[in-house]
Amino acid sequence: MPSRRILLLNGPNLNLLGSREPAIYGSATLADHVANVEAACAGLGWAVQHLQSNSEAELVGAIHAARGSADGIIINPGAFTHYSWAIHDALAAFDGPVIEVHLSQPLSRESWRHTSVVAPVAIGTIAGFGGVGYALAVEALSRHFAAAKTL
Repeated sequence: MPSRRILLLNGPNLNLLGSREPAIYGSATLADHVANVEAACAGLGWAVQHLQSNSEAELVGAIHAARGSADGIIINPGAFTHYSWAIHDALAAFDGPVIEVHLSQPLSRESWRHTSVVAPVAIGTIAGFGGVGYALAVEALSRHFAAAKTL
């Protein structure tokens, strides 16, 4: 039985990774990123549930369902980062840690990408490291849970 359950969420258009603007998002597919997260979590004895959706409502529903069943959330909200107060509110109601991930660095792109409504409800944001960002998020959660045990 896994010691932790992690919900991995990916927002709109991330299903197109590998073919969508590879100069910005890299050549790895979403399946590649999910497999890397699963491998990192398996090494810790954790289970991963993954959902990619282009629907804000479906992502909100998954966050609600994670209450009481997931220990932490790693989320790449895609474009919802910049305006989805519904995702913000759902994450705020989640009891565990949330880490926001972005493959690219939003602050070095168009000005409308500079605001994240998700960041205020996350314990941290990892951006600009490509697919490594997902592995860094798993590492950050691991350290967060380890620190919580020592308190």
